[in-house]
Amino acid sequence: MKKLSILLLVMFFIITISCNSEENDVNPGIVNINFNNKVGNEILNLQQGNYNKNGNETFSVDELKYIISNIVLIDAKGNEFVYPQENSYFLINEEVSTTKRIALQDINANEYTSIRFGIGVDQSRFPLNGVENFVPTAEENNMIWSWSAGYIFMRLEGLYSSTQVTNTPFKYHIGSHGQNLDNYREVSLNFMQPLAVSSSENAEIDINFDVLKLFSGEHNMLLQNKDDVQIDPENAPKIRDNYTNAFEIGLN
Repeated sequence: MKKLSILLLVMFFIITISCNSEENDVNPGIVNINFNNKVGNEILNLQQGNYNKNGNETFSVDELKYIISNIVLIDAKGNEFVYPQENSYFLINEEVSTTKRIALQDINANEYTSIRFGIGVDQSRFPLNGVENFVPTAEENNMIWSWSAGYIFMRLEGLYSSTQVTNTPFKYHIGSHGQNLDNYREVSLNFMQPLAVSSSENAEIDINFDVLKLFSGEHNMLLQNKDDVQIDPENAPKIRDNYTNAFEIGLN
């Protein structure tokens, strides 16, 4: 009887310790971020969808790429988990589905309430010294100007029609150019509910990007007025302001 009591006591302690360990998981976890490119409420379809925009214009998209960087997760107390900068540069390419899912490794176990990330390359990191693993990706995807010192942060190309033209090419290549024009910006988004990160289950974040807001966000952009915007000190910052506000948290 005494041995049975001791055995039951040992089992009780084992179960208690196991439960406490699960409830207070301090081991790092994985956070997957899924980027969903949309046009309003529709999923973006390259070369197929024909979409209405402001100014009685229609457009289709042949190419959409953008650089995400400097990812930070913030908890309810304002504590920040800064993802290592040398691993924090990602190219989202609508044509390649695997690029639209970012897997962040070794995230501290915690409950996070918001996320912050950059669009493009911070001037302080130019020309990405120590991040050589990303530079070939940018070069292969034409996200670096060969004739100007800078990265293309947002690349959008397609065709548009208006009351004046039909199926005319347009091109938005927005980025920074040396020290003269800095279009790097950061986006902060609050989660709809706390994001629990632990070693037992991968956490998921959905982030939607609305292409329509490139044209009709803070600034009203008509393609018939300017359908090729690259190194443009007047129009590039307007498009930058628009796409900075085109990201939002989606439903998992």
